[in-house]
Amino acid sequence: MNEKIRAREVLVIDENGQKLGVMPTREALNLARERGLDLVEVSPNANPPVCRIMDFGKYKYQMQKKMHEAKKRQKTIEVKTVKIRPRTDEHDMQVRIKQVRKFLEKGNKVKAIVMFRGREQAHVDLGEAQLLKIYDAVKDIAEMERKPKKEGRDMIMILAPKKN
Repeated sequence: MNEKIRAREVLVIDENGQKLGVMPTREALNLARERGLDLVEVSPNANPPVCRIMDFGKYKYQMQKKMHEAKKRQKTIEVKTVKIRPRTDEHDMQVRIKQVRKFLEKGNKVKAIVMFRGREQAHVDLGEAQLLKIYDAVKDIAEMERKPKKEGRDMIMILAPKKN
């Protein structure tokens, strides 16, 4: 940019996108200053290097704005957790299912965990039945990313929203 351009001759493009031709860097710099703008090296590897006359501050601002917009459009996927027990009551189960459905509709993944305590660990089938009950209730909007699997004292299943 401006004095930092090392090439002796550059191909100059003005602020309107018109080619002004090849000229010495000093002359291009003076031309940019007359217009109250900056001389910015756009393509340093070209022969001769391509420079553009522009308002660098405005250009930098526009680029930051584009980056910010792109960042806003990116959707971060969170993994939400829902914990239940093997002996969770029917109404409580319906509340959890509503919660899972809400998370999936927002586009988040859901990790459903059945926590076993003491003697409950002997009845892994009850926990698996609870997880499959959740899946059956939301299978219209979700796909099972990971089948129910026992890990330590817990049984875990991961659901992801269906891709349309």
